[in-house]
Amino acid sequence: MKFPSPVAVQWIADFLGAELIGNENGIVTGINEIHKVERGDLVFVDHPKYYDKCIQSAATFIIINKKANCPEGKALLVCESPFEAYLKIVRHFRPFEPATKSISSSATIGEGTYMYPNVFVGHHVSIGKNCFIHPHVTILDHCIIGDSVIIQAGTVIGSDAFYYNTKKDRDVWYKKMESCGRVIIEDHVEIGANCTIDRGVSHDTLIGRGTKIDNLVHIGHDTVLGKNCLLAAQVGIAGAVDIGNGVILWGQVGVSKTLTIGDNAVVYAQSGVPASLEAGKTYFGSPAEDASVKKRELVWIKRIPELWKKVMG
Repeated sequence: MKFPSPVAVQWIADFLGAELIGNENGIVTGINEIHKVERGDLVFVDHPKYYDKCIQSAATFIIINKKANCPEGKALLVCESPFEAYLKIVRHFRPFEPATKSISSSATIGEGTYMYPNVFVGHHVSIGKNCFIHPHVTILDHCIIGDSVIIQAGTVIGSDAFYYNTKKDRDVWYKKMESCGRVIIEDHVEIGANCTIDRGVSHDTLIGRGTKIDNLVHIGHDTVLGKNCLLAAQVGIAGAVDIGNGVILWGQVGVSKTLTIGDNAVVYAQSGVPASLEAGKTYFGSPAEDASVKKRELVWIKRIPELWKKVMG
């Protein structure tokens, strides 16, 4: 999430009650999760396992619960609970705004766009020209829809990320990380009925130009889906997945988190993708492997009873 305007790191430290170490004159441009940080961003870390990763990341400012060596030009904001500090910043810069009507006055809707009855459009939403938004579609705050987009009935754009801060030494193990990211849908995208596309935790979930999505598809937070992709019904994609251009995922494919699928890859129906896939290949199975290899394996598996009889005489 980018702040409306840059903020002095000293102001952030005072706001959080944090001890400031390092560059006291820095300017903070936004807050982000570790897998999406950019220069000028603020990130938080509360586990020793990830201290070095966060400090050495692209982030310029690090909220941390222990003093550490600070690289030149960066700053540490040391406080007792970095997670609570993250929430405080999110709530300040992206506060909850109650809805008072079905289409917010702060939403902008382009010429030629038609919305059926019972569509909900939240605050600060932008919808482009010549779109068709079908009944019971929900487009939540800060989402951006391009031109000539079709969204079928019952789809939800911008639902919260399924993302939690986990500590098993407390009564409530999973504490919600409030989502301040967006969903951006580029031009000429079609989205089927009853799909769910989660907003980024602190960055953007992106659906590339010309991509077509069937019914009952779920796309997790911070996923980047390339241009001209094709997703069949009941595909499920976890968070922070990078999918290239021209990728085809057939029905009921499941994709695990934080992996990459290369351009023009094809994954056959009911496959499971636990790790990154190379571009330009066809995959099948769970775990998904080269489809031609997997099919030969299945042929041999079917022959096991016959082979067993020969071995046993």
